[in-house]
Amino acid sequence: MNIFDGIAKYGVVPVIAIEDANDALALSDVLIDAGLPVAEITLRTGDAVNAISEIVKHRPQMLVGAGTVLNEEHLSLVHTAGAAFAMSPGIDAATLSAAQKLGLPFAPGVMTPSDVQTALRSSCDIVKFFPATAAGGIPMLKSLAEPFRHTGLKFNPTGGITLDTMSDWLTYEPVQAIGGSWIANSQDISKGNWDLIGERAKAARKMAEKTVGCNSRP
Repeated sequence: MNIFDGIAKYGVVPVIAIEDANDALALSDVLIDAGLPVAEITLRTGDAVNAISEIVKHRPQMLVGAGTVLNEEHLSLVHTAGAAFAMSPGIDAATLSAAQKLGLPFAPGVMTPSDVQTALRSSCDIVKFFPATAAGGIPMLKSLAEPFRHTGLKFNPTGGITLDTMSDWLTYEPVQAIGGSWIANSQDISKGNWDLIGERAKAARKMAEKTVGCNSRP
């Protein structure tokens, strides 16, 4: 079972922009307690790489990866920090090649058939559909994915998905998991609203369990 198969059993990945790495362990503990020990730490803040490193060192039960990985330098940084996987909002040949050379599981972002074909040429088995809702939602994803369904390619839709809509995405078989930025936003992390974050994580996990269970996914 590869890393992304491991993510699939949770059905939802909290997408997190963390301003202060000192909050990383408290956040991890909340997610672990909620039964959702997985996170995509986005490189949108100056302390993101440090946050990944802290989680990897002190919370080995967390499956932590990096998001908003845009280039080879980003890949090198998060690989050194110990990220288990990396994701990007877009796709380019140089970054795909660098991820392969590092042996770092990588899901590039796609929004067009040409993007998907580029990913397939680089032997990707999962891609991020981004921005999921703004790009046309589930109808758009189905139109994009169906011509490639025979390849076995899986999708991780992210962007604009909520607790109320996540099951709609997860019932589409090519979707392996969804990204959830609502679970732990920067403001709540900075304020230490751990109870609220925990409630959101538990609700997301419960919804994913119900939906993924119906689909009999790994």
